[in-house]
Amino acid sequence: MSTTGASAPRTATPVWARKSTVVLVMIVLSLAVFFTTTQTWLTVQLDASELGQNLSTQNALTVQGSKAATAVTALALAALAGGIAVSIAGKIARWIVSAIIVAAAAGIIGAAATVLADPLAAAQGSIAAATGVSGGTADVSVTVFPVLAVVAGALLVGSGVLVIPAARYWKTRTRYDAAATRVSADAGPVDEIDSWDRLSRGDDPT
Repeated sequence: MSTTGASAPRTATPVWARKSTVVLVMIVLSLAVFFTTTQTWLTVQLDASELGQNLSTQNALTVQGSKAATAVTALALAALAGGIAVSIAGKIARWIVSAIIVAAAAGIIGAAATVLADPLAAAQGSIAAATGVSGGTADVSVTVFPVLAVVAGALLVGSGVLVIPAARYWKTRTRYDAAATRVSADAGPVDEIDSWDRLSRGDDPT
């Protein structure tokens, strides 16, 4: 039997390339980074000579990630917004949003790595606020959360880069691709979704 007039079967989208998968991964990783900033990154054992009257109440100071690395919180929110934007962005906009996500993730890695490299410097602002003395010495221990922020940031870089090859499999129903969508809609039978899309563009599918 001849198959000349039959259309070729459409290639199934790989799981890694599905828009829902890529967007969900970016959102989860961004939220994971944001969560780490709400946790204790540094524990500072304050010098008793600097505590003065506060010695009887506390001799240890905990520093949240949002204070140890203030930029991480903002960068995590930027990456989160980018992940949401990818789901509705057009072909050109995806490249821009992907670059923003990668840049934000790189900033997260850099800020968290700076805390890991010099925890005392990262804690100085909190130490000064607690003791009124800046530039003092203290014993600072680091928790696991800045490490988790680095790991999540690295994965976020990968997910941002993944947008480019994955987007080749995505169907875009936005004004950026209106011309291509119109050609596709006019080429064959119109279903309910296509009808709504054409109505939203001001076309009458009837």
